[in-house]
Amino acid sequence: METRTARALAHGRQAICSRLSGAGLRPTRQRVALARLLFCRGKRHLTAEILHAEAQQEDIHVSLATIYNTLNQFTDCGLLRHVVVSGLKTFYDPDTSEHAHFFFEDDESVLDVPEDSMVVAHLPEPPAGYEIGRVDVVVRLRRTPV
Repeated sequence: METRTARALAHGRQAICSRLSGAGLRPTRQRVALARLLFCRGKRHLTAEILHAEAQQEDIHVSLATIYNTLNQFTDCGLLRHVVVSGLKTFYDPDTSEHAHFFFEDDESVLDVPEDSMVVAHLPEPPAGYEIGRVDVVVRLRRTPV
């Protein structure tokens, strides 16, 4: 007899496979395992290193290079969004909608700016032959001196 947990896991796996296939990616074992970590743990922002550590904790055997490749594939096909906070630090956001981010400099974490609290207006006209693909806004925060 199939348990409720087993049915939920099977349904979750099926949903992830459909999501990957719909984005044009073959749902390999590693992609499905990483997608589960990315998309089934609530709203959050991850680095490749954080995802690698979570994969190791879950006994998902995958190299950091494979993590980077998978994150880039997911981003290229629209499943994730890059949030670049510095030349050396990139976060990945499963929420691909247009929204801004706070970057907390003290602990290097990222949080979504509340949707209605910011408006980006008066964008410059792009050069001839170009269009604006996306506007990324990262608001950097540091603690006020005491």
